[in-house]
Amino acid sequence: MARIAVISDIHGNLPALEAVLAELPPVDHVVVGGDVAAGPLPAETLDALAGLGARYVMGNADRLMVAAFDAGADPDALEDPIARLDAWCARRITRGQRDALAAYEPTVSLDGIRFCHGSPRSDEEIITALSPEARLAPMFEGVEEGIVVCGHTHHQFDRAVLGKRLVNAGSVGMPYEDEAGAYWLLIEDGEPSLRRTGYDIAAAIDVLRATGFPDIDELMLRESLLEPIGSTAVAQHFEERASRVV
Repeated sequence: MARIAVISDIHGNLPALEAVLAELPPVDHVVVGGDVAAGPLPAETLDALAGLGARYVMGNADRLMVAAFDAGADPDALEDPIARLDAWCARRITRGQRDALAAYEPTVSLDGIRFCHGSPRSDEEIITALSPEARLAPMFEGVEEGIVVCGHTHHQFDRAVLGKRLVNAGSVGMPYEDEAGAYWLLIEDGEPSLRRTGYDIAAAIDVLRATGFPDIDELMLRESLLEPIGSTAVAQHFEERASRVV
């Protein structure tokens, strides 16, 4: 079986991505798990990934960036903070980069593993370390692979559930963990190994803030790199959100 690196939820944090890429061992495949460029350095992040020959999973933020590019929205005219950042990012990528984002796959199946962003059926669906089996079961319908690797909720976990191995690769650029860093996943011969790469967080924050990314502390830095919220708290938060979805 192959050696696979999974890097997910980069969110335009180029310093974090560069730290992970510098630490990657030789691998047979790289899978990028979505939410790549929606962040302070979108074009530069896409450029850094371009030579990897990776497989790309579509994240909800990737999809929204493509829509914002196509709409040509002016970020200064938008009140919603998420719509504003999508438009801000979309204005900083090329048509070729937009087309590359649009070509990302809903899920990737490789070496007996299903890679997705939210869940196998939706790039927005919430899966956490605490998700109950009753909520997970419909998401796994039709999934034949024994391992499912997801992202989206920005915290690592490795669970046995419903006869499958369910793993969250974590977030490279915007982790919700107990310690700041860049989180990713290495799979060797079918065995997932959760990884963390340290880097100069203070220097990275200076670089990211200097981009002019809108509302950067509130939307990206505070609970991720400045005052890490912690994986347990964020799992509880996302489960509360999921319980409100009808």
